[in-house]
Amino acid sequence: MGVIVFIIMALLALWLLSGLLGVAFTLLLPLLLWMLAGMFAGRIMRGRGYGPLGDIILGLFGGVVGSWLFGLLGIHLGGGIIGGLIVGTIGAVILVYLIRLVGNSQFAA
Repeated sequence: MGVIVFIIMALLALWLLSGLLGVAFTLLLPLLLWMLAGMFAGRIMRGRGYGPLGDIILGLFGGVVGSWLFGLLGIHLGGGIIGGLIVGTIGAVILVYLIRLVGNSQFAA
């Protein structure tokens, strides 16, 4: 329930900010989705996690990794909310896996 409230409040805040600041909503929405994807990746890749801020940062970088990887493979899920969330989550999961593979095995295991 808390996640749904967070999503609704975040989308409302982005809509208000885009109107006030003149920033395109289409530029802010992927960032929000990738932050949420970091939270999902933390839940999927069990373990202690990296904390809320770490999950958000991993989600942002994971969204970039997912977008790059899907573009490299020629896969396009669309530009909608669901597609962005799927790409960001898959990218964040891949990024968390690589960090755990390369990094210290006791860190966030």
